Amino acid sequence: MSTRRRTNDEPAAQTGNAMDSTVLSSLTPKWRNWWIRGIVTLGLLSLLGFVLWIGPLAMMFSVLAVQIKCFLEVISIGHKKYKEHDFLYFRTLQWYFLLASNYFFFGEILPSTFFVFFKTGNYLPFLVRYHLIISFLMYVAGIVAFVLTLRKGSYRIQFKMFGWTHVTLLIIVTQSHLVVQNLFEGLFWLIVPLLLVVCNDCMAYVFGFFFGRTSLIQLSPKKTWEGFIGAFFSTLIFGFVFAWILARSEFFTCPIEYPEDSMLIVSTTCKPGYIFRAQPYDVPGMLQPIFGDTFMIYPAQFHAVVLAVFASSIAPFGGFMASGFKRAFEVKDFDNLIPGHGGFMDRFDCQYLMATFTYVYITAFVHFVKPNYVLRLFMAMNNEEQLSIYHQIQEHMKEGQLI
Repeated sequence: MSTRRRTNDEPAAQTGNAMDSTVLSSLTPKWRNWWIRGIVTLGLLSLLGFVLWIGPLAMMFSVLAVQIKCFLEVISIGHKKYKEHDFLYFRTLQWYFLLASNYFFFGEILPSTFFVFFKTGNYLPFLVRYHLIISFLMYVAGIVAFVLTLRKGSYRIQFKMFGWTHVTLLIIVTQSHLVVQNLFEGLFWLIVPLLLVVCNDCMAYVFGFFFGRTSLIQLSPKKTWEGFIGAFFSTLIFGFVFAWILARSEFFTCPIEYPEDSMLIVSTTCKPGYIFRAQPYDVPGMLQPIFGDTFMIYPAQFHAVVLAVFASSIAPFGGFMASGFKRAFEVKDFDNLIPGHGGFMDRFDCQYLMATFTYVYITAFVHFVKPNYVLRLFMAMNNEEQLSIYHQIQEHMKEGQLI
């Protein structure tokens, strides 16, 4: 899936790969890179569509796969920087901390979604019930192992790598966890932010390619104000229209819930929430002769516009930060896996920041309680706890004269 180009509107460097066919090689470098980037972007978007077609579970595993690849790309830069220092078992420790972090974050949210699976496994109920203490002990074990591998004369570099690892975990694992949280709120909250960043990225490149004249930021001189402004308004329009399309489908708007007897079949039917039901809005007086007295808009479209503003004005700074990081360590890209684009981290630097904002925005302005989620938490309690909750609810409903 395409997320962010190496630079929003600067032509990519020449790429010597299989895509430089006879036809493309006859073009100038500027247009050759245009076609390479365009073709690969269409391919990545097609891959995204295929994963969506498979279902939310495939999307969740894709997020985890991308997370692992991004983690590898970032820590590899550190290993190349300090390759002359052969630290015993340190790379193994980095992957151990990745495992512990994922267990801490995902061990909290997955059981509530796949309740029956975690309830009936031989060891899974234990891992769920004592999730927090196990997470803590895993992290402490990693700290102990790190201390035991400290080597005289290399303390400073080893602690630099230790800090490097934890900052990488904070940026990648924490935010990929929020991506999955957004996914469980409904595919709308995953797809809209993701494609808003893609749209902003693509339109910044298009406007910069044809009209770019004025440098935007010293860190990346080829990024232009023309590309930035053109992408800003294009993203707002795209967000408003795209939200209208998705808001009409329960597949995208319903929270992700799996029946108790299956992990593979997702429930795609629900009563649409308020923001996914078209509401009448008054038309300004001067426009009433053209549009009538009222028009129907989904409130989700206004939320999408807010997300679009962030995607086109603040999210690019995730890319600027990544560009500064690469300049600091004198690398062009995090990897060269994707022709014309770089590595996975080159694609997802803006996406992670966007996912965090989306999660915060949902929590602050949109969040709704899912009854099935509360019920599953209740069912996971023991009998004494269930009775206590039952009596508290009963008392509350009596005070409110509901029963």
